[in-house]
Amino acid sequence: MQPERLSVGELAAGQPLTVPVYRFIGTDASAPSVYIQANVHGAEVQGNAVILQLLRYWQAHPPKGNVTLVPLANPLGINQKSGEFTLGRFDPISGENWNRQYLDNQLPLAQWVSEHYHLADAELVSAYRQVLQTNLQRRLQSPWGVTTGQRLAYTLQLMASEADIVLDLHTGPKSCQHLYCPAYQQQAAKEFSIPFTLFIPNLFGGAMDEAIFCPWWRLTDYLASQQRKLAVPVAAFTLELGNQELSDMAQAHQDAQNILAFLHCRGVVAEAIAPLEMKRYGCYLHNYRKFHAPRAGLVQYLAAPGALVKAGEPLVRLLRLDLAIDEQEQLLTAPEDGAAILHFASAAVQQGTELYKIMTQLFEVD
Repeated sequence: MQPERLSVGELAAGQPLTVPVYRFIGTDASAPSVYIQANVHGAEVQGNAVILQLLRYWQAHPPKGNVTLVPLANPLGINQKSGEFTLGRFDPISGENWNRQYLDNQLPLAQWVSEHYHLADAELVSAYRQVLQTNLQRRLQSPWGVTTGQRLAYTLQLMASEADIVLDLHTGPKSCQHLYCPAYQQQAAKEFSIPFTLFIPNLFGGAMDEAIFCPWWRLTDYLASQQRKLAVPVAAFTLELGNQELSDMAQAHQDAQNILAFLHCRGVVAEAIAPLEMKRYGCYLHNYRKFHAPRAGLVQYLAAPGALVKAGEPLVRLLRLDLAIDEQEQLLTAPEDGAAILHFASAAVQQGTELYKIMTQLFEVD
């Protein structure tokens, strides 16, 4: 293991902002390389405990491929406190989500492919990776500068772009475990021990996983249009590990085993660790629906994260003590069958608050 500190910016008084980076050199140069980061959102700390478990595991069982681990990936976010609560979801300077500031690393594919079409697949992949990294470095060194959030995001993205497999560890407010998976990697849903998977399209929305896989997906799509077949050589996933503001080492051990099982399937971990036998459900991203509060009030969440709900079943009990007695309580019901994946953390909500996120049009992943 090779520990180091990576500079991701500076504070107003000049102090450097750094994040810890742990690198393992793999035992097999042909095995895929891996990048795993955690805690880009300040309150989402469970991924750090998972990385600690992975550190301990790989110290005893060296990985076959190179592995880079980055806990505490956003020192600004984790230090955004308000009283006893950690905020850290949005950059306080710009108001942007910390996980929506990565670079949409687009290239003029027609020209680039024309100039590199003669290369063998391995050489083509290497050349494309290099040009993506060069583009990121150029953006970081722009004479116009970059924002605080962009500097953090681009620096992390540059490290992640070296890897063949990228895992970004997050949590929800009150959430069950679920996976964001590119549609071209549907097999991966069976390699993770996670009950719910959102399959996402080849569209960039600003997140780390999209910043990694979209450029490669675009390349293979364009090559296919030029009668050349190339499997997408890079995979990136967001793992949602449960609730924010929670660090649980026993659960982190199980989460680490889950990741190790996936990486065994991908040829990175030598030890035979199998994914759990479980029922898995999938949903396409456009069927992932938000349920908003029709009125303000105090709420009781009736569907636990991970619960399957039927249309018409109660989701929320809404209380309004400012109204007449016979109007003070209202049951809000599910508009459609689905799975309640997460809900808002607070019991006091404004009109329009996003109360639940619900996967609809579910299908079993087999």
